[in-house]
Amino acid sequence: MLHRFEEMDDEFARLLRRINPPRVVIDNDACEDATIIQACFVDSVNKHGILLQVVQILTDLDLVIKKAYISSDGGWFMDVFNVIDRKGNKIRDQEIISYIQERLESNDDLVEPSLKELVGLVPSEEYTCIELTGRDRPGLLSEVCAVLTDLECNVVNAEIWTHNERAAAVVLVTDHTTGFAIEDPKRIAAIKELLCNVLKGNSDLNSARMTLPPPGATHRQRRLHQIMFADRDYEKADKLVGGKVHAKTSRPHVIVTDCAEKDYTVITMRSKDRPKLLFDIICTLTDMQYVVFHGVVHTGRMEAYQEYYIRHMDGVPISSEAERDRVMQCLEAAIERRGTEGLELELCAEDRVGLLSDITRIFRENGLCIKRAEISTRGGKARDTFYVTDVTGSPVDTKTVDSICEQIGGGILHVKWDIKSSPKPQQGSTISFLLGSFFRSRTFSG
Repeated sequence: MLHRFEEMDDEFARLLRRINPPRVVIDNDACEDATIIQACFVDSVNKHGILLQVVQILTDLDLVIKKAYISSDGGWFMDVFNVIDRKGNKIRDQEIISYIQERLESNDDLVEPSLKELVGLVPSEEYTCIELTGRDRPGLLSEVCAVLTDLECNVVNAEIWTHNERAAAVVLVTDHTTGFAIEDPKRIAAIKELLCNVLKGNSDLNSARMTLPPPGATHRQRRLHQIMFADRDYEKADKLVGGKVHAKTSRPHVIVTDCAEKDYTVITMRSKDRPKLLFDIICTLTDMQYVVFHGVVHTGRMEAYQEYYIRHMDGVPISSEAERDRVMQCLEAAIERRGTEGLELELCAEDRVGLLSDITRIFRENGLCIKRAEISTRGGKARDTFYVTDVTGSPVDTKTVDSICEQIGGGILHVKWDIKSSPKPQQGSTISFLLGSFFRSRTFSG
């Protein structure tokens, strides 16, 4: 019976979207240094996840969100984003503008991730998707890649995150011989057994695991957040990370308070700015079953300021101190997972079986720790990005980098030196209540 009601709700939502389709305006004239995208959804009643879907479209296009304004009231929901491309320019490409307009104004489900961002398509003839979780340690990725190579598995796409001594990965592999997915259950079981042995090492006998993704389609980076959340990486925030104590002054500053006047919970955040920050925050709040009713995002040269007015899906704000602390921890973790400090190394080479195993072995032999990695293969070319530190979590010295480049070969590995230091969020009262005047000047009776 419940399933039937849910189907009726979905049909009713689709009917409303046909009667009142979303209205999208993309303006390159109103702002001097950014393209403004305004999307208004009428009769959406702030459907759970709609904000995440909108942000996901912009994030998958590799756009940078400099400012955002979010508001919903009664039967409408409006988002306004100031966006630029990675080079700091307005969005002038008419094909991209048309794509954004088409996807946001679609009368079907608002968006499905692009194929390269999907995991969990079961079955798939093109690749086998595996998910890995375990305790992070130097050389872990190298060991995983060596096992996959020995098992004649070719890694065609992968993303690896580490946070608070935990590691998670979503890896797409194909059979070396056929070039397609691995379907033999016995072979998959053998891969699982060997990878679990590597992930367990000597100290992670219980929580290390390799799994196939759940049925359905999930955005890959959202899935990584879900994996690390399930692994409770947010609870280990004050432990040793990379052999060093994680300085609280370098971490995001998150405050959760009450707005009793309007029956909201207010979340205020201050952190170092970086690409995809808004996606990571909205993804976490959505998967924790919270709805953002109002919000504002401002980014400066180095820092980002965010403020959200939220309620739980059942319509009530956060009511306990334990829940408040948990939300703070989870949002800090969401910011940090993809904000790992480290030297960025880009690899571009002809793809071959065992290439990733060889590269990560060289990193390990030279004392590098891979904190985050993005692996992709396109048109026979391997295009990989690694973020690395030394074994203590400190910056890598130039002599080590020169040695690695010499071993790998000239023109294959590109080093992106970053001389900028991380900003330190000020302690003390950081709640600006950027929307305070907005709430005081209006009511929601209409």
